[in-house]
Amino acid sequence: MNIIIWIIFGALAGWIASMIMNKNKQMGAIANIVVGIIGAFIGGYIMNFFGADGITGFNLQSLIVAVVGAVVLLYVIGLISGGRGRRR
Repeated sequence: MNIIIWIIFGALAGWIASMIMNKNKQMGAIANIVVGIIGAFIGGYIMNFFGADGITGFNLQSLIVAVVGAVVLLYVIGLISGGRGRRR
């Protein structure tokens, strides 16, 4: 049951982050799940670095932390990939 909650949580966080970063049309459900779960780890690390609580369960605070981490992940991926797909 725990893995199903992580998948749902990751999908929700990844979807919100993709909407914030205007990547929703380019990402599918699997990408949203992966970005959300990795974003939860990144967000938890960032919050712990600043001395705040990271992911504490399936609640609003944890969702916000995961979305922040997912937005950071999408931003870094955008920087690394640069202008891939655009004509020069």
